[in-house]
Amino acid sequence: MEDLLKEIRACTLCQDLPLGPRPVIRAQKSARILIIGQAPGTKVHESGVPWDDPSGERLRDWLAVDKETFYDDSQIAIMPMGLCYPGRLDKGGDKPPPAQCAPTWHDKVLQELENLQLTLLVGSYAQNRYLKGVQKKTMTETVHHWSEYLKDGYLPLPHPSWRVTNLIKKNPWFEDELLPDLRRLVHHHLSL
Repeated sequence: MEDLLKEIRACTLCQDLPLGPRPVIRAQKSARILIIGQAPGTKVHESGVPWDDPSGERLRDWLAVDKETFYDDSQIAIMPMGLCYPGRLDKGGDKPPPAQCAPTWHDKVLQELENLQLTLLVGSYAQNRYLKGVQKKTMTETVHHWSEYLKDGYLPLPHPSWRVTNLIKKNPWFEDELLPDLRRLVHHHLSL
C-alpha cells in the first residue's frame, strides 16, 4: 500500500490543473471504512489534508466522530473521485473531478483495502461510478434509499457543503432516519 500511495502522490496525469497536481489521499490496508468524495477544494489543496474545511466539519458531525478518529487512516481511508483540485467553473463552484483519475487509481487502491466493510459515497460523482445502474433518478432519491445499497457495502450521502442545507430541511428523513443509521454503522465498524 505504501508504494501505491507514493505512486499516487507523485501522479502528474493532470498537469493542466489551475493549481497543478497535488493528489490528496489517505489509506492503510487495515481501514474498515472508505470515504469517496468529489475532489479537494482549494483549502485542502493547500493543506494536503482531506476534508480540512467546513464540509469536513459537517461530515464529521454526520458521522459523530472526532478529528482524531476521522484522520486515523488505519480505520478510515479517504479517496476522492478526483485526487487533485480541479479548478473553478465560470458560474461558480468547482469543476467536476478529472475523468481519468478514478479509472487510473481507484481499483488499485480498492485491491489493497482488504478489511473494507463500508464505503460512504459522498455526492453524485461517487454514486454515479459505484452505483451505476442501480441508483435512483436523483441523488436525493438515491440517498433516501440508502438502506438498499448497504448489502453491497455502500451508503450514499449528499456532499456536506452549505448547498445541502435545503435538502436536509425539505427531507426530515435525513436527520431522523439516515443519520442515526449512519452513526450506528460507523461506530460499529470502528468499534467505538
